[in-house]
Amino acid sequence: MRKKQKLLVGVILLAVLTVIAVRFLLNSNIAVLQPAGVIGQKERNLMILVTLLCLIVVLPVFAMTIYIALKYREGNKSAKYHPNWDHNLKIESVWWGIPLIIIAILAVVAWNSSHDLDPFKALNSNVRPLNVQVVALPWKWLFIYPQQSISMVNYLEIPMNTPINFQITADAPMNSFWIPQLGGQIYAMSGMSTELHLMSDKAGMYTGRSANISGRGFAGMQFKVKSTSSADFSGWVASVKESPNKLSFDNYSKLALESENNPVAYYSSTADNLFDNVIMKYMEPGHQMGSPSDNSTVMEHNFYH
Repeated sequence: MRKKQKLLVGVILLAVLTVIAVRFLLNSNIAVLQPAGVIGQKERNLMILVTLLCLIVVLPVFAMTIYIALKYREGNKSAKYHPNWDHNLKIESVWWGIPLIIIAILAVVAWNSSHDLDPFKALNSNVRPLNVQVVALPWKWLFIYPQQSISMVNYLEIPMNTPINFQITADAPMNSFWIPQLGGQIYAMSGMSTELHLMSDKAGMYTGRSANISGRGFAGMQFKVKSTSSADFSGWVASVKESPNKLSFDNYSKLALESENNPVAYYSSTADNLFDNVIMKYMEPGHQMGSPSDNSTVMEHNFYH
């Protein structure tokens, strides 16, 4: 009876410690555990579910390791010695059966979440989406708003409760675009256009960053994301349009040079098809920024897109 009581106390203590650890993680300042958008919430819930499922296997393994080490230690003379024991159907059914069940559950979860959280999948909303083109430069981020014809460096402002359709490429070594509180990262690659669909449901200031080491300026390749009301966003766009800076193809060529810890910069106008021209630099040998591309190259671009 005493052994059962000790085991029960151990299980209760382990459960209490687990609850404390979970509450600590949820209340701590960890961006991915404090989502501010529908995609971020789904990804956080997925991480918690998978972790709990894995703990069903991990915690008993650690508990049994401690139990076996204590019970069969050299100084415990009361432990039974069974040198010829090598099989127990009940025990083997448990340690094979439970992991198989968990693997089956994880397979279903992985299948469903892979389709639900597909970064190319547009978000359902009655609000018109906002298109933002992202170019990963060394070592800074360029954001282009094609509908508003404005652009900025290392700063992104978005209206909350509005789907944001990101088109992402790189004019530098491969990088990774990531806003932890809004959703998972996706790679930015030269000569290709990837997509990411996010939406913020809370007003606030968030941090975006590079999630892929890309050289000496990697640590400073961060940007701020401000989620605000639609009215405030419209006012901000109007204020950016008053900036004297214009992002022509020549100015972009200077901006694309290597630089570290870049300050925020605003451009009241952006050269037409700048994003497509950045992609074509790597798909069409000898392509000059601002020059038209032939139909075959455009078709190839659409294929990769």
